Amino acid sequence: MPALPAGPLMVASVELYLDERAARRIRVLWDQLEELGVQSLRTPHNGRHRPHVALAVARQLDPEAVAAALAGTRVAEPLRLNFQYSGVFVGRVVFLGPAPTPALIEHQARIHGLLAAAGMDSLPLYRPGEWVPHSTVSMRVPRPLLTEALRKCLESLPIEATVVRAAVADYARDIFREIP
Repeated sequence: MPALPAGPLMVASVELYLDERAARRIRVLWDQLEELGVQSLRTPHNGRHRPHVALAVARQLDPEAVAAALAGTRVAEPLRLNFQYSGVFVGRVVFLGPAPTPALIEHQARIHGLLAAAGMDSLPLYRPGEWVPHSTVSMRVPRPLLTEALRKCLESLPIEATVVRAAVADYARDIFREIP
């Protein structure tokens, strides 16, 4: 994920989860990164992270308020994602990137708009027009291992995926609520 504003690193997100085949391939990549000495998303928060694409990220989200704001909207739209590239955000955050298809961009903008209308605004880099679709694989890659981590990511591609579920997740507060 892009660099967050200063302050305590407590964030919540609306996440899209991938079909089991794609999720398994990303978990294999997580394992390969761990073997290199790069902490993947498998490690933080007692391994509760799941391979995902976050549509919205905020300092805090009330899962019931999110569910109410998104009532009648299918968040887990069965979008097809094609992870074709890897990249690095500021802070040595390494990610896999799905092609930013019109369907994905429009879906994220719709979800963001509903949340914003209900008074829940994403962090600036998750707002429509700023958002870079991605699945984070590591939050802080040590500089000496960055090139090797990116090589591992690129070797794992392409990954075809279908969105199968969605949830509001706040791992620091142990909140996880599935939403349709």
